[in-house]
Amino acid sequence: MNRILSIIFLLYISITTLSAQPSVPEKVVFCGKSIDLTRFDRYERMDRELLAFTYMHSTSIQMIKKANRYFPIVEPILKEEGVPDDFKYLMVIESNLNPNARSVAGAAGLWQFMKTTGREYGLEVNDNIDERYHIEKATRAACKYLKDAYAKYKDWVAVAASYNAGQARITEQFDKQHVTDALDLFLVEETARYVYRIIAAKIMFSDPSKFGFVLKASDLYVPIPYKEITITTGISDLARWAIGRGTTYALLKNMNPWLRQDFLQNRSQRTYVLKVPLKEGLVHVPQKVKPHNSRWVKP
Repeated sequence: MNRILSIIFLLYISITTLSAQPSVPEKVVFCGKSIDLTRFDRYERMDRELLAFTYMHSTSIQMIKKANRYFPIVEPILKEEGVPDDFKYLMVIESNLNPNARSVAGAAGLWQFMKTTGREYGLEVNDNIDERYHIEKATRAACKYLKDAYAKYKDWVAVAASYNAGQARITEQFDKQHVTDALDLFLVEETARYVYRIIAAKIMFSDPSKFGFVLKASDLYVPIPYKEITITTGISDLARWAIGRGTTYALLKNMNPWLRQDFLQNRSQRTYVLKVPLKEGLVHVPQKVKPHNSRWVKP
């Protein structure tokens, strides 16, 4: 009986979602640029990514929930650095908004920096400290990369494509294929899908209900309030240090995923700022959850 009910429920969910599947718009705006999606190849590529977001239910819903915590951190940095706000959706597809994300190739953090690129853009990356997992620092490093690419291409779509394929590859393909629009390039499948996935993420976040995702404000993850403690020396035992400041090692790591070991070496006497969660913010209180974007929830 339970199995039959489960099957009926899954069929209901599938039918409901199918009816809510968003249609491909004639055009979309990305970083202020209007992109025509009526050409058959663009239409079909966009359709594929919208379908993917529609049917990967748990991942899509979790991304919306997590965005309520991470977008308020990332958006002001993008604005301050002069990078279009739409690039937060690049971060979304890079990591599914998991600050601890790590790819098989070794890319890490919300922005999925490789070790070499992270160091090139000013992040400390070693066995003890890995700032690719530091949300604010990695976001600023990503902004530097994006602005460097924009100085080369003068086009944000090409910049987005280069984040996946690398600037050398995109430049090479522009030269070989004699086109000026990155969306007209013939590229390996992952890169060919990349910009469309970013745009699909933007469309989904603009109105999740069109994808069949109806959330309440209380479903969203809240930003965790914290105090900052500046450190200029090493910490031999982070667990004991955390307990001494009224928290746990697990919560300390949750707030500071860039700490990769159970101690902070700091032989060079660098300055680090550790976030320590405040006790009053540790309990989920549904009625107090405020959506960062009202379009993510239904009354």
